[in-house]
Amino acid sequence: MWTSPFTENGMEFERAFMKNVKRVIVKVGTAVVTQADGRLAVGRLGALCEQLKELNSQGYEIVLVTSGAVGLGRQRLRYRKLVNSSLADLQNPQYELDGKACAAVGQSSLMALYDTLFSQLDVSSSQHLVTDNDFRNVSFRKQLSETVKSLLALKVIPIFNENDAVSTRRAPYEDSSGIFWDNDSLAGLLALELQADLLVLLSDVEGLYSGPPSDPNSKLIHTYIKEKHQGEITFRDKSRLGRGGMTAKVNAAVCAAYAGIPVVITSGYATDSIIKVLQGKRIGTLFHQDAHLWTSVKEVGAREMAVAARECSRRLQAMHSDDRRNILLDVADSLEANERLIKVENEADVAAAQDAGYEKSLVARLALKPGKIASLAKSIRVLAEMEDPIGQVLKKTELADGLILEKTSSPLGVLLIEFESRPDALVQIASLAIRSGNGLLLKGGKEAKRSNAILHKVITSAIPKNIGDKLIGLVASREDIPDLLKLDDVIDLVIPRGSNKLVSQIKESTKIPVLGHADGICHVFVDKSAKADMAKRIVLDAKTDYPAACNAMETLLVHKDLSSTGLLNEIIMGLQHEGVILYGGSRASSLLNIPEAHSFHHEYNSMACTVEIVDDVQAAIDHIHQHGSSHTDCIVTENHEVAEIFLNGVDSASVFHNASTRFCDGARFGLGAEVGISTSRIHARGPVGVEELLTTRWLLRGSGQVVDGDKGVVYSHRNLAL
Repeated sequence: MWTSPFTENGMEFERAFMKNVKRVIVKVGTAVVTQADGRLAVGRLGALCEQLKELNSQGYEIVLVTSGAVGLGRQRLRYRKLVNSSLADLQNPQYELDGKACAAVGQSSLMALYDTLFSQLDVSSSQHLVTDNDFRNVSFRKQLSETVKSLLALKVIPIFNENDAVSTRRAPYEDSSGIFWDNDSLAGLLALELQADLLVLLSDVEGLYSGPPSDPNSKLIHTYIKEKHQGEITFRDKSRLGRGGMTAKVNAAVCAAYAGIPVVITSGYATDSIIKVLQGKRIGTLFHQDAHLWTSVKEVGAREMAVAARECSRRLQAMHSDDRRNILLDVADSLEANERLIKVENEADVAAAQDAGYEKSLVARLALKPGKIASLAKSIRVLAEMEDPIGQVLKKTELADGLILEKTSSPLGVLLIEFESRPDALVQIASLAIRSGNGLLLKGGKEAKRSNAILHKVITSAIPKNIGDKLIGLVASREDIPDLLKLDDVIDLVIPRGSNKLVSQIKESTKIPVLGHADGICHVFVDKSAKADMAKRIVLDAKTDYPAACNAMETLLVHKDLSSTGLLNEIIMGLQHEGVILYGGSRASSLLNIPEAHSFHHEYNSMACTVEIVDDVQAAIDHIHQHGSSHTDCIVTENHEVAEIFLNGVDSASVFHNASTRFCDGARFGLGAEVGISTSRIHARGPVGVEELLTTRWLLRGSGQVVDGDKGVVYSHRNLAL
């Protein structure tokens, strides 16, 4: 049976959900089966059958409960009535179709469609029409269970429907004598009778909301807690076509869940919702008899987490500068004191990544190498000793006599940062947030889950109680990100560290400003006047010092004249000697006899790079603009005029002359640490340190002045010394 999907580290929905689920009851409602005009939604039914076929082939035992017969029958009988109507009938079309007749006609049509769809997928199905009176018979219930058990063993999908054509119940919502009242409660009853492991109720919305789904203030409830939600939820009207609606689904879900059968209400419009549920994806609304026990350990909701971070950040900003400095020093001490524990968790992440077959470059970024904790602690102490960035007066102006205006530095507010599988990034980002007075929400890569959890715990344990450890929140799952991206009234800046695809997806999903940190396609251009030894040192360092870093060289551009001097061959041999795999552009691959690169816009993050021959500095600039990522690019040359052309012509966040691209780093720039390296143009470019996490505000000090149409004010607008 179902096991609790929570552990001491928060929601573990995925693994628990998959553990022992085998027999699944799926109920599909009229609003999913049919279109608004009553016609069958063949596309949705086809997608449903394909999902059930896939799950059937994976070994799941699937039972389908379907509505839609009455709606389909009504549509067909209306058409038949129209065909057989006289002119007088058409002029006065007042008639009401008998619901039982509609059910009788619709049942055969609905089952014929299911049979056709499943036959096309090489799946057998069976039809079972039942009434609530059938379940009063103990022998019937026993025989039903045995029949279904035999069918499931043969990989047949039983399809159940209430036999409305012969049902004797007059008012399903008023007649309390019934054993079930609609197909939702029938699905719940079957889940108990057939001892299912899971009941999935498919709806025309994503799940249960706190209010009408169309209301922007309504929130999707991921886990239903009867004690909390029963009196809070406002239900909409019943289904537009069927007898149920969300009220019926919730009643059925609560009954089944509290009898021991977990239930998920999710969208039947999505083509893969059932598969996602069984994969453990956090979609829809979960009902479970132990849900009330999880409230103490489950993760805080998105809004609550963001609001808590803002409140903590305001308390942090109000602290004296020395107290904020001491928090950072305590964080550094805490990291060193817990180094052994951090290493144990990190080694577990690394081992899991290796077992999972992740690329070596990812594993390299994941590992906290010897000395890394000490290095991180040292950088935090450097950050602590830097001048306090908060409240710095940037400009002071006398507006009028006795009216002084100051422009001051101020924290942005709350930052949401999604970063890659580098646990050391969490430490740098958290320390920068503390120094800059910002609240912080972090989502790290799943590969570093254990490392991130222990680092977060170590860092927040050093934050004083009067500030609150919720200053820095650790987002448990990527499934929470969409909810956070809606909070433009609470979160002030999003910084996604990852691919262009990730950055683009986030920009398209939020109104919050996004500071993009995307690909690191860094170039080194060796000009014809470059010193040989310098060129070889810079190229080797840029590629091999830390190949997995975003500031490592990914493309080497070489002036065409160097192909005949021998320097090109020396550089190539040096790279190959260090184990670098080389790929070439059209010119370099032919000249050097190396494989041709599939694309110039490729970030290897490993001991590999692309080489190409270019005509001159302008050709190098053009190549960088066409194929680069505006991250960091370097020229090696002794010709200062050419160097200036490159420095001023390359439109990247960082452009270097005679220095390795690896210098593009917050710590090396003297920023103490960095949140990332921005390839955006607003609000910051290059390494994002403390200053880039600040904004400004205005403080005006007067002595009773009023505007009064500017009659009594003589403006001086005089700049004052800081």
